[in-house]
Amino acid sequence: MRIDLTDLRSGDVDWLVERHGTLYARDEGFDARFPALVRQVLEAFVAGHDPKRERAFIARSGERRLGSIFCVQGPEPGVAKLRLFLLEPGMRGQGLGRRLLAANMEFARDAGYRCMVLWTHESHRAAVALYRRTGWRLVQAEPRVSFGVPVVEQHWEIDL
Repeated sequence: MRIDLTDLRSGDVDWLVERHGTLYARDEGFDARFPALVRQVLEAFVAGHDPKRERAFIARSGERRLGSIFCVQGPEPGVAKLRLFLLEPGMRGQGLGRRLLAANMEFARDAGYRCMVLWTHESHRAAVALYRRTGWRLVQAEPRVSFGVPVVEQHWEIDL
């Protein structure tokens, strides 16, 4: 199957909100605040991202969307932030996640960022294992309640 990594297109925002909401409710028990946050992040990206420093990658096979990852300006100059990393369940374990992560990090490097950060939950075991395998460092972990469920929130970083 041929898979292309494209920029954000018409209809992608609604798809991303729906898939994040559906999959995270099913797999993590997250409530409706999670897709609302996803929409807020996406609307801010669409309204004002700098295409030289921020990018969306949507994995597609033809018109079928398979996953996403975003690079956005992080909390301080020189720091990129990984956002909205998602794979359709049928695409997991086939190398697409590694490909999306590599493309995102390469974009960040080329855009002049010196490091990249991300926020996730310990329960995302496959993603956490991928971050570890690709050189990311866990810098903080703390239990909290997010989107209506207890989680262990994790912050990761990598030098680019």
